[in-house]
Amino acid sequence: MAPKTATKSNIKTKHVVDFSRPAGDGLFDGAAFEKYLHDRIKVDGKPGQLGDKIKIHRDGSKQVTVTATIPFSKRYLKYLTKKFLKKQTLSEFLHPVATTKEGFVIKYYNIADPNEEDDDDE
Repeated sequence: MAPKTATKSNIKTKHVVDFSRPAGDGLFDGAAFEKYLHDRIKVDGKPGQLGDKIKIHRDGSKQVTVTATIPFSKRYLKYLTKKFLKKQTLSEFLHPVATTKEGFVIKYYNIADPNEEDDDDE
């Protein structure tokens, strides 16, 4: 009978970070984000040495795809994304929101205009 657990050669995860809206507004730099991920993702406790185990691919100014053949969590990618936003001083305006099991989208915070508060009080 075949084993029910995945072996190390079968593990392949793919995570997508979509940043099309902030990049379209000129607020988010996809190339800098890709380089940041490449420099910060740790493999065997060593950052920046991805080898063939993790591949990072940027699709123009829309999204970054991280494909891993080793166990790699979406939560770790979200953590690194939040650190990048904080470093670029964009964390006040943008935040990652999970949309699918495999990825998330970087969205703007919903900020209500303070001038539009209850005009019915008068």
